Amino acid sequence: MSNRQNAMHFFGWLDSPEWNVSVFSFLLSFFWEIQQMLFYRVPSELSCFEITRNCTLATLGDVGISLTSFWVVAAISKSRQWFHQLSRWNVGIFTFVGVVITVIFEALATGPLGVWTYANSMPTLPFFGTGLVPLLMWMLIPPPTIWFVNRQLSHVRYRSSKPM
Repeated sequence: MSNRQNAMHFFGWLDSPEWNVSVFSFLLSFFWEIQQMLFYRVPSELSCFEITRNCTLATLGDVGISLTSFWVVAAISKSRQWFHQLSRWNVGIFTFVGVVITVIFEALATGPLGVWTYANSMPTLPFFGTGLVPLLMWMLIPPPTIWFVNRQLSHVRYRSSKPM
């Protein structure tokens, strides 16, 4: 095996769909998490570092939701490469799974677990009490996440079809 092939093999995990979903989901979700802080009650004694840490932890949860959504679509479509043939159906399922998980987590976190509290400025769903801002995130962030993954990994599909 040549040095180039060794390097490609060693860094091959960078071309995994899961890694790319994680990276793009993290980058897009972290920005959203910071922006939506106005809609949550944040104790005044929290430092900037603590708020950033909490947003980072929430973003890691978002990454977990994105990966779960990705794997649900992969299981249904029987391919981890489903993002190469984008359709409204698979992006819709990816988004829908994220929305369902978010409704459940928000209900638990603002209810029995008491992990966070909405500010008065947070609009909520009538029956569920789920904040509309986190739901909006799960309607807006998944499509560009998948678009970036597809764009990033399109070179892998091209490279693997070329003879070495």
